[in-house]
Amino acid sequence: MPHPRDTDPIRASLGEIASLLAPAHPGVAEEVLRAHDSPHDYVSAFADRLNERGIDEPVDNLAWVALIDALAAHGLLAEFDWKEDPQEIRAQLRKLESRPSVDPWVLFEADGTTLPTEAFLHACGRHYREVGAALAVLDIASDCYPVAGLRAARADELTVLAARAGFPVHHLGAARRRP
Repeated sequence: MPHPRDTDPIRASLGEIASLLAPAHPGVAEEVLRAHDSPHDYVSAFADRLNERGIDEPVDNLAWVALIDALAAHGLLAEFDWKEDPQEIRAQLRKLESRPSVDPWVLFEADGTTLPTEAFLHACGRHYREVGAALAVLDIASDCYPVAGLRAARADELTVLAARAGFPVHHLGAARRRP
């Protein structure tokens, strides 16, 4: 008889998301699944990291927060404030391990750096898509933008997995779909 953890669709989706966004870093999936399986243990083990987010006990989206924090710790996610400077956004995206091999920054015109944060992030997402990459916001219902990179061909897969796990993902620069 399978262990209940082996049949938990949320757990499975979280593990697949971690593998999708951090294929060379199995520790990311381990952290996420620990937060899902043993939230009190996770909060205790990562108290310093969670304290920066004002979390001192398990919360409903703990595994999602664990994913964001683990991705950031491995250089796979950058978190931007709602009023981030475009130059800082560019600098942080350039540092991501998941950045595309073709530099999308050569596609930008200098005047794009005067856009507000959200508009600039969408411009970044459009240019990333031009080189086969994608930028996704792993939404935590906050005034920040936790942004991860991935291949554009796998963006829909991320959306499906996140929905199955119960968490929102928004793709930057993607054409909006009509209902």
